[in-house]
Amino acid sequence: MEKHLHIVSLTVPYPVDFGGVFDLFYKLPALQAQGVHIHLHCFDYGRGKQPELYKYCTSVHYYPRLQAASSIFNQLPYIVASRSNEDLLQNLLKDDYPILMEGVHCSYLLHDPRFANRRKFVRVHNVEYQYYRHLYQSSSAILKKIYYWNESRLLKKYEASIAPKATAFWGVTHKDVAVYRNAFGCKTIDYLSLYLPPHWQVNCPEGLGNFCLYQGDLSVPVNEKAANWLLKKVFGNTTIPFVIAGKNPSKALERLAHSYPNTCIVANPGEKEMQDLIKKAQINILPSFHNTGIKLKLLNALFNGRHCVVNDATVEGSGLEAACHIANNEKAFQSIVAQLFHQPFGNEEVELRKALLHNTFSNTANAQQQVKWIWG
Repeated sequence: MEKHLHIVSLTVPYPVDFGGVFDLFYKLPALQAQGVHIHLHCFDYGRGKQPELYKYCTSVHYYPRLQAASSIFNQLPYIVASRSNEDLLQNLLKDDYPILMEGVHCSYLLHDPRFANRRKFVRVHNVEYQYYRHLYQSSSAILKKIYYWNESRLLKKYEASIAPKATAFWGVTHKDVAVYRNAFGCKTIDYLSLYLPPHWQVNCPEGLGNFCLYQGDLSVPVNEKAANWLLKKVFGNTTIPFVIAGKNPSKALERLAHSYPNTCIVANPGEKEMQDLIKKAQINILPSFHNTGIKLKLLNALFNGRHCVVNDATVEGSGLEAACHIANNEKAFQSIVAQLFHQPFGNEEVELRKALLHNTFSNTANAQQQVKWIWG
């Protein structure tokens, strides 16, 4: 029997140019390799049509995102309401193939009685209400704070409402799975690790690196907050070289970084330059101010870098704690950085990462598990 699967994607999953599309894209070739005929449905709000997707999908459909859905008086979360598209629903109703919804964002059809008897699956990329609550807490712009607060409020109700409505849910961290089980009473959620670039193998350089590195999308407020905190609280009174690298840093962050003699900032590095920075760093230092989802930048550092220093919020529920050094306040970060900066990264740590990462992240095993869950 041929296996056909509708996948509804919250955005166009190519090019793979930011962490949020890794799982969306790399599952396509993995499922195709298991004999699955994929019918991909994408919401396009600026990324455009991508012929590359036809290499892995039997059909590809594009839909606009509804900007008018942003009213604060809407009773649906904006991330859901803006992806409620009747053309999409009509296309899904043309057959009875199972449907995989990428993210809570794409789950509008769970409340539609026309799909009551369909097999429906949701990939949970975050506990979204918690993610938006963290955005609310970290934002300083009043209009953004109002939007994030309202979205978090609506998402908490919405995520609870869909918990019994899908055939199954699949979370990216054990913590997210626990929230859906305990807070929402979801009995059909399981853990499924992220799909990653198949060429990612543990390739960590041994010995000593030259600097400490914080990397991320610096246009995201929580990442700028982390960079500011590291500058002021951890590296402000040290001579240890510190590099901040990432997309679109603000002028304020650039000025702050340039005010410290031991710090430099690398704005908008290309992929090759970023990977080179990760490999040359002695310490990849990645604190987080919210503990939702899983951090792709941490995985990149673990596959390709030396020592990783994080806080609990970065690794909670990820299963990656054993590969990291964990600190939860400025004194602990300062102490661990001072210790590790002169400590060579050795073969024993490389082997630990190989055992942990290669056993946890396998696109082939993930695809085989999803096929089993969907078709038995």
